[in-house]
Amino acid sequence: MVPLDYGRSFVCNTAAMNAVRFWVESRTRLIDVEAGTETDFLQCASCKSENTFAEKDLFKEDNYDFLPILGDGKWLVFRRTVGVSGNYRTVHPVDSMWGAPTLKLQEVTDGTVLDSWEALRDATAAAVPIVTQTEIWSPDKKLRAIIECPTKTMNVDLNGKRYQVDTGPVAYPDLTKDYPAHIDRLHLAFVAFNAPDFADWVVEQPTRVQADGPNTTETYHYAKPFSLPAKNRVIALGNL
Repeated sequence: MVPLDYGRSFVCNTAAMNAVRFWVESRTRLIDVEAGTETDFLQCASCKSENTFAEKDLFKEDNYDFLPILGDGKWLVFRRTVGVSGNYRTVHPVDSMWGAPTLKLQEVTDGTVLDSWEALRDATAAAVPIVTQTEIWSPDKKLRAIIECPTKTMNVDLNGKRYQVDTGPVAYPDLTKDYPAHIDRLHLAFVAFNAPDFADWVVEQPTRVQADGPNTTETYHYAKPFSLPAKNRVIALGNL
């Protein structure tokens, strides 16, 4: 798919009470091979819980991280509190949140696929924006997904001619089992890879901090890394 220019892509909302604008941080395209459908999910940047438009005390005292994902006519909202909460993920129809969303997505018109070590090295050193696309599939290959994101961290070993991408959060779709709706597959994750044929993931989930006798303290943390076969593409924005 044609990559987005993530520095210039936004979701603008239209509600009179709060026409909020969200920066798009990643995109996940879910491809249902049997149904012949494609659904895009736009993961937006996180903010903190706030008393919007208040005269003072703009941040809520019991603060939490707030991250929305738009797709298939719904908003999936993650609220990460200091402890594990039953309100961590909620799904809402778009008309119940900030009005009808308007997608302001800018596609890349002059991207360059970085398909050699030299191209990866030179684009990294030139400090041009880089976008990656990681394609994964279900065990029965009836579902595919392309997870696209701007590369925030690129590791380069000049002596060994190696690279490694490490970026997140992204909307990782669990393709291993059935869900009532595709939006229910999505989890917040980081992705890393250093080869074209696999990607490693670490997903945000309740994670034990400590155990004190019968009491266990948990918080949300990126944990339990795993690896999947994948097809990775690295794309520089602009001609090199």
